[in-house]
Amino acid sequence: MDFSELFKLSGLLGRFSPDGKCLASCVQYQLIIRDVNTLQILRLYTCLDQIQYIEWSSDSLFILCAMYKRGIVQVWSLEQPDWHCKIDEGSAGLVASCWSPDGRHILNTTEFHLRITVWSLCTKSVSYIKYPKACQQGVAFTKDGRYMAVAERRDCKDFVSLFVCSNWQLLRHFDTETQDLFGIEWAPNGCVLAVWDTCLEYKILLYSLDGRLLSTYRAYEWSLGIKSIAWSPSSQFLAIGSYDEKVRILNHVTWKKITDFEHPATVVNTKTIVYKEVEKSPPVETERLSFPPSRALASSVFSTQSKYDIFQVPVSFQYIKPVADRANPKMGIGMLAFSPDNCFLATKNDNIPNAVWIWDIQKLKLFVVLEQLCAIQSFQWDPRQPRLAVCTGNSKVYLWSPAGCVSVQVPTEGELQIVSLCWHPSGNSMALLSKDNFCVCFLEREEV
Repeated sequence: MDFSELFKLSGLLGRFSPDGKCLASCVQYQLIIRDVNTLQILRLYTCLDQIQYIEWSSDSLFILCAMYKRGIVQVWSLEQPDWHCKIDEGSAGLVASCWSPDGRHILNTTEFHLRITVWSLCTKSVSYIKYPKACQQGVAFTKDGRYMAVAERRDCKDFVSLFVCSNWQLLRHFDTETQDLFGIEWAPNGCVLAVWDTCLEYKILLYSLDGRLLSTYRAYEWSLGIKSIAWSPSSQFLAIGSYDEKVRILNHVTWKKITDFEHPATVVNTKTIVYKEVEKSPPVETERLSFPPSRALASSVFSTQSKYDIFQVPVSFQYIKPVADRANPKMGIGMLAFSPDNCFLATKNDNIPNAVWIWDIQKLKLFVVLEQLCAIQSFQWDPRQPRLAVCTGNSKVYLWSPAGCVSVQVPTEGELQIVSLCWHPSGNSMALLSKDNFCVCFLEREEV
């Protein structure tokens, strides 16, 4: 593994371009575009205010910078640095901005979710979509970029509208059997739309492209319900993470539950591998000690190295009982993600904040648990192979693959508390992001 030097960053805004050639990062109101291999600066753009969101167009030719406080979006071209575009929503304000799949239209959501404005970069025309719902995930595109679903709220009822992305014509409009719709997500094959209700009502609805209700799934009633969902890359499975600390897997034939994955505080199955991170302080030779100590010696004395030990089951984990009288309790399945080859599912139970659970999807069994010394901040699968990267808010990055797992200390001069990471599309490198800076980690390509 090789690591770059540290670069400044604000707002955790670091993104690889979809074609894998560039890396965009933001420092306050500056947008910096670097070459992925050399990390040399290719372009430097100055925006009108502090950047709060960035997104590449699908063909990597444009990048948008949203400044929500000012209600402005600026678009920059990598091919023509002199070309520039500014979209000002004016008094309507701005709360969200994103590209359409063709990379030539920008969708802006105004304050109070009054409307979504679709701006065309080619014709400079404007279309409006009324009544978008203020929810966690209210706009979803199919993977092939042909259709868009929008969650709507009008007359105290929830609806979904399906649009054709080529001309923004309405294809279908139907009401959903939800109390308070919380999110929508297309299956990767674009055939099924999952719609789920607020956490106060356990309900997930599955609709076909023509608006037919295919199935409704409810696991229980009168308790906090769905917290997170994830489609498998093959669209065969839908994983639903709930506040009751379970993941339920639905199949794509009958849309019934085929199994549920529990996340207990003690693992007893002898076939499960449990890796625990343990800290070791490096030994120091007393003859080498001097006063004042040299900088290299001081850093080696006070640095701790960590590695993984395999523990014999049964193994108990640190379990946190949530505070019952607070909103958004830290409980239930807060994160889940399928590996790109469909073989594994990684999950995090917020009651056990230091552990990542990895499930074997072919056998529908728990395969591995990684228990860290600090709480899991983020994890992400390598886009090309079953390799999971984990960060816990310290200066280490953790990698797991079926061959084993490893803890790697990032060798930096300054402070780097990694709270987020993103993989390069090839899986050959990743950006490790902290609040104030980032570095790039280059990996040897290993074929699994």
